[in-house]
Amino acid sequence: MSQTSNSITMYSTPWCGYCRRLKGQMERAGIAYTEVDIEQQPEAAELVMKVNGGNQTVPTVVFPDGSALTNPSLAQVQERLAAV
Repeated sequence: MSQTSNSITMYSTPWCGYCRRLKGQMERAGIAYTEVDIEQQPEAAELVMKVNGGNQTVPTVVFPDGSALTNPSLAQVQERLAAV
């Protein structure tokens, strides 16, 4: 998906089932996002660890306002986007 100023960034790994589920749900809901594989980008892994108290927990979703959610449901993503 293409990055826009209103899109969200989802930090993930290829093997993460929760990531695959959330990606599919967001795509079906028409939510634009940029995906970043933390195994391929060490700086992204550092950001995820900072947001998650030292843990590389995925999916971590960062919103346009800089806020983040860890392993959110589609409803939580939609609520946060509505509030941004």
